[in-house]
Amino acid sequence: MSLDSTAHMPADSPIGDIAYLTRSEHRIPALIALTERPQRRAELCELTGVSASTMRRTLDEFDDRVWIRKDGHQYVATRLGEVIASGIEDLLEQVETERKLRDVWHWLPDEISEFPIETWSEMSVTVAEPDSPYRPVNRFKSLLRQTTTLRFLHPEVALMEPCFSVLDQLIDDGADIALVDRPSCHTYFLSTYPERSAAMLEQENFTVLTHDDVPACGIGLLDERVIISCYGQGSGTVQALIVTAAPDIREWAESVYERYASDARHIDPRRIVE
Repeated sequence: MSLDSTAHMPADSPIGDIAYLTRSEHRIPALIALTERPQRRAELCELTGVSASTMRRTLDEFDDRVWIRKDGHQYVATRLGEVIASGIEDLLEQVETERKLRDVWHWLPDEISEFPIETWSEMSVTVAEPDSPYRPVNRFKSLLRQTTTLRFLHPEVALMEPCFSVLDQLIDDGADIALVDRPSCHTYFLSTYPERSAAMLEQENFTVLTHDDVPACGIGLLDERVIISCYGQGSGTVQALIVTAAPDIREWAESVYERYASDARHIDPRRIVE
């Protein structure tokens, strides 16, 4: 059996072919391009940024594997090449999504892990960094400014400065806002901002509900977006913010929110501050 000395694995095996494709950055883009339309060698060099000699060698190697065929002065993928290109694109998408999730996976509710990985492909993840601890909060602030309807379960990120000021302005502008959180959270913010909180609670478009047992993560519905805010255990700091518009996640988030909201109670602000 021949060995690929660079990869240290059998070259005539499926893993060997995958290693061959991924070992040089130009090979996958070149093969994918050839599935889209016939290409001249010069076009592939321009696309990938490699020399003519490198591309010539790559095309010969593709041809040896029956992934491409020559058509005059152009090259085009065979059906086998299309299968390989499609499979490697799917794998790269899954790995890219996994890389987004790995930093936040341990914060997410158990039921989230049951969703197919493809569900999360269009999401964004903002993680707090040592030199930028407020990145998730600032990300939420930017999204909140664009919002006309907000329903939020465990909404501490929405009540942090400067998000709290944006929330206050949204209520004045007539946005429909509903928050569900623990009594202790409401007590803190009502006592910290007594005048502003009292004025906000007088607005018909602002609803505050209390529930004794909310999830560890915040679950927000901002218009068509779903926000999952990941809090540090025992600290209340926002460690990460996940944003997605995936329909399956939206359905799950609405179901969880409605379940808690239907079991929650309206607060009495005078009693809770006392």
